[in-house]
Amino acid sequence: MQPTISIPQHWPYPRFNLEQRTQQGIILGLYYYPSGTELAEQFDDGWRYVLMPNKNSDEISYLKEDQIQPLTPEELFQQITAEIDFYQQQISILNRQLTVLTKGANNG
Repeated sequence: MQPTISIPQHWPYPRFNLEQRTQQGIILGLYYYPSGTELAEQFDDGWRYVLMPNKNSDEISYLKEDQIQPLTPEELFQQITAEIDFYQQQISILNRQLTVLTKGANNG
């Protein structure tokens, strides 16, 4: 079952989704500053996004909706296929290790 997020009807719908890949990284979270609140007066109202620039970093950025650029379909395709290639290589390495392990167990 997919988790459900409820957004109050008087809030605008966010432009980006959780786990969406963007030019700035992957969206890990989002929050909203409603107009008329102290935070909105200090930082502007609207959606804010928590992004991780890459998976190998503990760096996190917090950006407003207008600071985020979506990936083009071509860029998204390239990112996903590169990730698939990486994991296929990892699977191949693990399969070879498993083969060596099982051959050693059968000979012992």
